[in-house]
Amino acid sequence: MKKGAPKLITIDHDDYHAEHVGKTKDGRQFFLTTPFVPRKREFIALFLFDKKGAFESAIIDDLGTRSKLDHDKREARRDELLASLGKVKYGRIKIAPFTIKRHGVKFGLIPRAPDDPADDWCVTLEPGDYMCFWPPWTSGIYDT
Repeated sequence: MKKGAPKLITIDHDDYHAEHVGKTKDGRQFFLTTPFVPRKREFIALFLFDKKGAFESAIIDDLGTRSKLDHDKREARRDELLASLGKVKYGRIKIAPFTIKRHGVKFGLIPRAPDDPADDWCVTLEPGDYMCFWPPWTSGIYDT
């Protein structure tokens, strides 16, 4: 197997961290998730990708600290963001790694080179490192 960062990562829809992944009516791909900076900040993020998986845009809201997080407000914002997409179909997406900076924080699906060149690369969802993808990049599964 070829070593190195992937061009695309497959994410399967599930009932956990990939609950809100799929495609819009026009074929764009989306990923709505809740990144966090441990012990500091909570966010809600909607990432949009074109039909081929290239990153297009992101809406990222800073929800404050976990200790003061208003769960009802977060759920309402989630529902607003999903509604903004129109009709969607939840399911498998194939998207490219990306990195953006918002609120002074690095967000994205970020490739990580191994310490040992003989080992595999991985891709982590940041901030929070709460999803980690490994080869084969087409498996659709992740570690938490």
